[in-house]
Amino acid sequence: MCGIAGIFDLTGTREFPREKVEAMNQVQFHRGPDEGGIYLAPGVALAHRRLSIIDLASGQQPMQSEDGELCLVYNGEIYNFRELADELRKLGHHFRTHCDTEVILYAWREWGERCVERFRGMFAFALYDRRAQTLFLARDRFGIKPLYFAPLDDGQFLFASELKAIKAHPGFSRRIRPTAIEDYFALGYVPEPDTIYRDAWKLDPGHTLLLTRGKPVPAPRCYWDLPFRPVAAASEADLEQELLARLREAVRVRLVSEVPLGAFLSGGVDSSAVVAAMAGLQHEPVNTCAIGFDVARFDETDYARSVAERYRTNHFERRVSADDFDLLDELAALYDEPYADSSAIPTYRVCQLARERVTVALSGDGGDEHFAGYRRYRLHMAEERARRMLPLGLRKPLFGALGRLYPKADWAPRVFRAKTTFQALARNSVEAYLHSVSICRAEQRAQLFSPALKRELGGYSVQAVFDRHAANCPAEDPLSLIQYLDMKTYLVGDILTKVDRASMAHSLEVRVPLLDHPLTEWVSGLPPGLKLRGGEGKYLLKKAHESLLPRDVLYRPKMGFGVPLADWFRGPLAERLRSSLLSGGLADTGLFDGDYLARLVNEHQRGLRNHSAPLWTLLMFQAATRDDDLALTGG
Repeated sequence: MCGIAGIFDLTGTREFPREKVEAMNQVQFHRGPDEGGIYLAPGVALAHRRLSIIDLASGQQPMQSEDGELCLVYNGEIYNFRELADELRKLGHHFRTHCDTEVILYAWREWGERCVERFRGMFAFALYDRRAQTLFLARDRFGIKPLYFAPLDDGQFLFASELKAIKAHPGFSRRIRPTAIEDYFALGYVPEPDTIYRDAWKLDPGHTLLLTRGKPVPAPRCYWDLPFRPVAAASEADLEQELLARLREAVRVRLVSEVPLGAFLSGGVDSSAVVAAMAGLQHEPVNTCAIGFDVARFDETDYARSVAERYRTNHFERRVSADDFDLLDELAALYDEPYADSSAIPTYRVCQLARERVTVALSGDGGDEHFAGYRRYRLHMAEERARRMLPLGLRKPLFGALGRLYPKADWAPRVFRAKTTFQALARNSVEAYLHSVSICRAEQRAQLFSPALKRELGGYSVQAVFDRHAANCPAEDPLSLIQYLDMKTYLVGDILTKVDRASMAHSLEVRVPLLDHPLTEWVSGLPPGLKLRGGEGKYLLKKAHESLLPRDVLYRPKMGFGVPLADWFRGPLAERLRSSLLSGGLADTGLFDGDYLARLVNEHQRGLRNHSAPLWTLLMFQAATRDDDLALTGG
């Protein structure tokens, strides 16, 4: 894994000072502590930090073609690079190294923009073509690796693996994007392609961007999307075997490494399935790691240990305190923009633990989205059946009124929260799903935001994000639709962002076999009933592993990483919460309603209501933006 950064002159061939580029590169040192390099030429500057994984001796970057016409900075792994290298050699290309970086150079020369369609892996890269006077940016299909960019008013185009590198450029303005505030307080992250800043963007997953000197910045080009093409008819038993074979292959190609390699083992289905596949492919024991907590309801180490014992892994675990809130400011700096998933804390710790033993770790991320593992999928489909019984014209006034009148019971399990259910039934499917996943729902945001911020938003709602993705969804069934929405928003904006930043903070590479695109293309085409059946998510994945994993691992309730936010805000973080939100903190920004902020804090700390999720979201917003320009323009 690596970090990349650079500047491209859209208007001419000005020279960029080395020290400016080095400053951008240095703030990403943690992404690649092994080596660093800078390429300077008229009108372009490319920078790279390297974490050496493959071809340790000769994979240095920035990497130029033999004739010096091409130069590349690249973050990621192309798992089929050997096959591509063989193909390119037959086409007349000569290789000086044994790494995937050089393959990208000559793939571009041979196939141009369409080269990315041939890559199997995770990647973000920038390739300068001196002859064509172009800069080509690309990001992998799911957005496993990040890529940010910012066109400046003076014609400079900045890009980097992390926002902090762009922020290090003196010409970048840190003005907040108001619509991103709406998005963040609904979702807990700023969804692609936006960032918290008006003048910076993320390149969408599965997209490329080709810049040509002397021409305006074009719209990014989409080169891939999940197809949802139905798989060939087969028996359930045959599909189970095909799934195991495809998963095994996805794991196999991710075992290439010249440094120590292992796996995260949470004790859940996805990570356990990955470890089982690894154990069948390696001669030596798999290195596995797990984080335990001193609070029983957050601890899954017993399940992880049972899988480790079954496969005789070199298992190591560490028990950490659930009161690990000291990381709050470190996380805010790490993520560069507001990010409110509190599981970032244990994720940071498990990456820290893994790096003590290995340099590369395989994870089970992506399994919930592709195999319908989240509990909210079951609840949504139950609501969807109810929605289909009445047309929206009847549901909206009936259940809308009930939702307004029924008392809120956020202390109760969702099945008993009639208010939430009534609100969901008054909406269409996409609106209802957004409502169910929102941290601060529309009515809460209406109370939270100041009149000035509402005027700045001009009627904008985060609903536009979900509607845009829903319109592009190639599937028609309701389960596939919400899976698709999660893959375009939650998976990339929350899960993959969390793992990338947490792992890179410790110079750890994380590979994600359940996001292998040939595997996911096939899984997308499975009948919905093989993903979610009778209230059981991941149905086919679990059935396929019944002989490979303990039953209590396969069929136990999903836990996930949790931290005791509610207790923190009534205990060790009580004073920080009040000072950050009420006295000279967010209350003075003009973005929020001061009375509503006080109400949230007081009700929570008096034990009247549990507002821990919106309070954490507010606290992380304050921590991430304390040095930014929060002024509203009124325009």
